[in-house]
Amino acid sequence: MKTYLVTGGAGFIGSNYIHYMFDKYGDSIRIINVDKLTYAGNLENLKDIEDRPNYTFVKADICDAEAIGKVFAENDIDRVVHFAAESHVDRSIKNPEVFVQTNVVGTAVMLNSAKAAWENEDGSFKENKRFLHVSTDEVYGTLPDDPNAYFYETTPIDPHSPYSSSKASSDLIVKAYVDTYKFPAVITNCSNNYGPYQFPEKLIPLIINNALAGKNLPVYGDGKNVRDWLYVMDHAKGIDMATEKGRIGERYNIGGHNEKQNIEIINIIIETLQELLPDSDPRKANVTKDLITYVTDRKGHDRRYAIAPDKIKEEIGWYPETMFKDGIRLTIKWYLENEDWMKNVTSGDYQKYYEGMYANR
Repeated sequence: MKTYLVTGGAGFIGSNYIHYMFDKYGDSIRIINVDKLTYAGNLENLKDIEDRPNYTFVKADICDAEAIGKVFAENDIDRVVHFAAESHVDRSIKNPEVFVQTNVVGTAVMLNSAKAAWENEDGSFKENKRFLHVSTDEVYGTLPDDPNAYFYETTPIDPHSPYSSSKASSDLIVKAYVDTYKFPAVITNCSNNYGPYQFPEKLIPLIINNALAGKNLPVYGDGKNVRDWLYVMDHAKGIDMATEKGRIGERYNIGGHNEKQNIEIINIIIETLQELLPDSDPRKANVTKDLITYVTDRKGHDRRYAIAPDKIKEEIGWYPETMFKDGIRLTIKWYLENEDWMKNVTSGDYQKYYEGMYANR
């Protein structure tokens, strides 16, 4: 039985990944979820699997070398899948030092802990160990409005925000461990994820939540910034495949081939909510394009991201399976069916779930 150490597993992508892995592998794997439970970490995301005998939750900060070392000392870890990170650009502009601490120092702690546990006396590493570092397309900077321009693994790193700079730094630290120690790591860089359990500071859940409440729908600048959207379960599959089949030391771009302007996304959400809400729901009358409000553009706002996932398709066989028109409908349905989840995370009550579930464990 392989043992996976998943960092940030109570977050949006991490919790979806854990669901994907148990759906695929069932009782043939064990997962240890290490999460600090900051504002974006929510154990309610995993309440349906928390009693599995092959699942363990550990509340710990990835910057805490002693706590992380203890997890490695007490378990024979085969795979590290490293999601844990501060990830919101706006927050990084206000508090860049927090992003450096978590994303850079935290990654170094994870690498050091895995290296200490996996390294043989001669400096080689135990067989069949893997460290998968999850990163972002934002490390590449921005693209022109040329529809034929894409981010490739060979695209120079050129980050523009404190967030993307911290992720680029963590990528380079992982690469340094591979180059210096022959450490068994693989890096993935993904495009914008969307799907269930996403904290409503990000565009899609924010717009869904605000529209249902009849609140303004804020749009940065002219709304024509382009992002490549990746359904989160497609991403989870790509991470699993890259962990098992990726070449040590390589970087793999995981993109959705779903480029949309931000204003397009907002219009699609409004139209889909109008379609899905029953006429008897009083909120339906509030969900209109009149809610769209243009606001001052974000500082250093990258104009366009678009990933070419050619390498991962050719080498590993992964490709995005979910078209945006299908994924966004699934996502909006999930939020409509899980309104208590949204209320809890927007009120802060999700933290009470941890206190109630784990206070006496």
